[in-house]
Amino acid sequence: MSEAVQHTVATDAPRLDQYLAGLLIGESRSRVQRLITQGLVRLNDRPARPGSRLRAGDRLSWELPAPTPSRLEAEPMDLRIVYEDDDLAVVDKPAGLVVHPGPGHPTGTLVHGLLGRGPGWSTIGGTERPGIVHRLDRDTSGLMVVARNDEAHRELARQLQRRVMARRYRAIVVGEVQRMAVVAGGREAITEFRRLEIAGGHSLLDVSLGTGRTHQIRVHLAFIKHPVLGDPVYGRRSPLIGRPALHAQALTLRHPRTGKTMTWESPPPEDFELAWNSLADRKMR
Repeated sequence: MSEAVQHTVATDAPRLDQYLAGLLIGESRSRVQRLITQGLVRLNDRPARPGSRLRAGDRLSWELPAPTPSRLEAEPMDLRIVYEDDDLAVVDKPAGLVVHPGPGHPTGTLVHGLLGRGPGWSTIGGTERPGIVHRLDRDTSGLMVVARNDEAHRELARQLQRRVMARRYRAIVVGEVQRMAVVAGGREAITEFRRLEIAGGHSLLDVSLGTGRTHQIRVHLAFIKHPVLGDPVYGRRSPLIGRPALHAQALTLRHPRTGKTMTWESPPPEDFELAWNSLADRKMR
């Protein structure tokens, strides 16, 4: 157990768990709630509750338990690492690869492959998610950053939260979309897109994320009646591609140690290109 951290609340806040999650960059709100329910967070020297209301001047203290050893077993995996140093690695994830273990996927995930490259990944995300700062859906291909140590993880999570980290996607969607738009909805979820081309009654989009909610791009594009091609959940399956036509094409961040701005790009994979070329061929006929 780490030494207790002391903190004085600066402004009123409606919920303790939300306030503390903002202080503990890199910790999920669910983990913060567990810390509170386990009695590791005190408010004015008394056990706190996740929904406790805070007033300016309240005293908080908390302790973070030492990480437990991971029970995951390393697996040899041919991961495409486009950059790596002592603080982070950038992975070009193939479609079909699950990022971390979960129901139905106890092995064969990206984190198993990371462990197969050796130890030394951050522990902030928990024992089942070593190194994972953010994730991509199983069937989304493309770039994601993973952290080598806790200090790097906290800084990368801070950049993600404050929208310093930029992520751009390519998407093929059903229908002819207007040239550009910003879609907002739900819990601070913002998606911006720009139309690049039209072919065969479909559009090729450049999409930027201002936030990173679950299935955000797919949900927002379906909401405006232009679902991602091949999306079986928010649209429909397609004979042109066996997954949602979504690829994380570019990633920009500030290096957590040097502060240098770094950008990586990944061209869409073959199945994505074949789907778009098939639509373009229809246009030519």
